Amino acid sequence: MPADLSALAVKPTLHGPTIRLVPLDARHTEPMWRLCTDRETNRLTGTRAVFTRDQIENWCTTRPDQPDRLDLAVEDPATGRFLGETALNDVDSDNSSAGFRIALTPDSTSHGIGTEATLLVLRHAFETVRLHRVHLDVYEYNERAAHAYRKAGSTLEGRARRAHRWDDRYWDVLSMAALRDDWLAAH
Repeated sequence: MPADLSALAVKPTLHGPTIRLVPLDARHTEPMWRLCTDRETNRLTGTRAVFTRDQIENWCTTRPDQPDRLDLAVEDPATGRFLGETALNDVDSDNSSAGFRIALTPDSTSHGIGTEATLLVLRHAFETVRLHRVHLDVYEYNERAAHAYRKAGSTLEGRARRAHRWDDRYWDVLSMAALRDDWLAAH
């Protein structure tokens, strides 16, 4: 069954047991700005770029218009509070694959939110977009994220030894992925 990459142009709301994923847009500018300026979040995601508030506003405002990727805000369904963001990006149409990323606010980690959000995105990627493969990289010091990805169905595929420098030290980069057939059989 071929991928339906046109499905990426539709920005869904995905509901889980404790969170919802909604299309990232201009209303998320302030919490995204705080997330992008959080030192620990930048360390966990390997983000070195320094963004202006205007850049973040432009980013959030233009996400709904991107036909080749899916950017979603993670929210508390009871309060609407912003808990983080996630994306399917770097789509490779020839191979029906895409990259995945997620960043949670510091107070949203260690509650299973990352696993739940990853499961929701993978379900959408495999059932609706019908991607064959969703992949990501995670730094070895981000053990909590690697655990969440494994729990959500990603498999360690490789390790780039000492490929990422942070805080005057070199760290391994772990390559992980989930494949549609394997993931659907398990979920």
